[in-house]
Amino acid sequence: MSVEITATAAASGANATERFRSDKSVAAEVGTERVNALATRAIKALADTVMEEEVTYDEYNALKSWLIRVGEDGEWPLFLDVWIEHAVEEVANADREGSKGTIEGPYYVPGSPVLATPATLPMRDDEPGTPLLFQGRVTDINGEPIGGAQVEIWHADDLGFYSQFAPGIPEWNLRGTVIADSEGDYRINTVQPAPYQIPTDGACGELIASAGWHAWRPAHLHLKVSAPGHQLITTQLYFTADEHLSDDIASAVKPELVLQPEDKADGTGREVSYDFVLASAG
Repeated sequence: MSVEITATAAASGANATERFRSDKSVAAEVGTERVNALATRAIKALADTVMEEEVTYDEYNALKSWLIRVGEDGEWPLFLDVWIEHAVEEVANADREGSKGTIEGPYYVPGSPVLATPATLPMRDDEPGTPLLFQGRVTDINGEPIGGAQVEIWHADDLGFYSQFAPGIPEWNLRGTVIADSEGDYRINTVQPAPYQIPTDGACGELIASAGWHAWRPAHLHLKVSAPGHQLITTQLYFTADEHLSDDIASAVKPELVLQPEDKADGTGREVSYDFVLASAG
């Protein structure tokens, strides 16, 4: 396990940037009028900040230097997903029926192993952490079960690291795509993740330190739940009593997304249930 803790912000950032380029970087079909409106407003907001806060040339040059370093460290996906994505998600899901969504974050990787329920996520023989049984049902907004729904799950390990973004972790560790049964039920055996700090040895960490912020995210499970004819939901589920539920650096926690695990009767870990409700794609 020791090699895992040698992960660096630069390495994680480079991986996140490369993943974005390969999985999501597409040419958006945005008209000139829309680009003009968004760019003009964003630039004006920055210029207004300069005027209102009486920004000096030294501060301006420090900003330019920092922005260059964000790119050099590959941390634009991290920066945007931590501080901006929550607002984009709120807009995107403002009128959605069914389960609550939240941010995807920078550590999603498509194509995880497909597993039938009941499933055990890929993990090391000596995987640290408390065993967790995560289970529930996927239904439509009328309460009808959705057989064969896809529950894609990924999360950090007990040290706060993600497979494919830190060294020393098997490729698909704690990642899987679980297929619900004919009644929409799913059962997933994994380990309960730990709270973690976003990488702090790069440009984003420099911003956090300079602003006197903390870098913590509460422990969470990432999920994408989907079925034909229904809207995919991207969300995160958190754990009650986590000290960072109220001050998540990514501003992604919603009350509806907080789990309350209980100890299993046989003493082999914890368990929790959560049902997903998918809105119609029509």
